[in-house]
Amino acid sequence: MEAQVSDGATLKDAVKTAGSSDQRYYEWKKAASQPAVAKPIRPATADDEEWAEFIAIEEENRRLRKLLSEKLRIENADLRKRLGLK
Repeated sequence: MEAQVSDGATLKDAVKTAGSSDQRYYEWKKAASQPAVAKPIRPATADDEEWAEFIAIEEENRRLRKLLSEKLRIENADLRKRLGLK
């Protein structure tokens, strides 16, 4: 849109061509002019043990889901074979 405006088109025409609104353009321009703010790194706290436990539980959950899905796949294949579907 800025290229179109610099080439002589009006902002209204450039926004219309882009399929947007004047308000969206100004929001975009404001966001583009502000510097990116880096999020601070979280310092180590007592919660790290809880976080590590949470991660371990999530990994165990993934492992169990994988085992269950494999078991269900085998049962499904067995049922299909019995019914003559496959």
